[in-house]
Amino acid sequence: LNTVIVAPFNVSQYLNLDGKTVDAYTAVNDTAFLQGPFISTIQKRGAVIIQKRKLSSAMSAAKAACDHIHDWHFGTKPGEWVSMAVPSDGSYGVPEGLMFSFPVTIDAATKEWKIVQGLAMDDFAKAKMAATQKELEEERDEALKACESA
Repeated sequence: LNTVIVAPFNVSQYLNLDGKTVDAYTAVNDTAFLQGPFISTIQKRGAVIIQKRKLSSAMSAAKAACDHIHDWHFGTKPGEWVSMAVPSDGSYGVPEGLMFSFPVTIDAATKEWKIVQGLAMDDFAKAKMAATQKELEEERDEALKACESA
């Protein structure tokens, strides 16, 4: 199941089910669930791990980092992609240069990634991406402002 995670690791995170190879909307047959409680569960999973285990969710982040490095080093299998934060080339309407989570394929030989083009996005997905873009631009601007005053 090729999916795309959009947004930083916080409560604005969104799993885009439009670009998948298995039609998740048809398979689950409950759009309200997929666009409501399902996304909410994804967004809040870190806090739930901390609450249930009484421990940090750092291992989840560490596992994600390991998976990221593995995919970058060994590449993606034909027909598969992974989500990776990379500088935008303008794909999907995201301003060029903004670090954003995109679906990418990775060439194992060259270690080069390429943004997957042409994935379908409904209005719900577009709105989530726009909100994420706005948040990332605000965070970038705050960070740059802090650097200027340092």
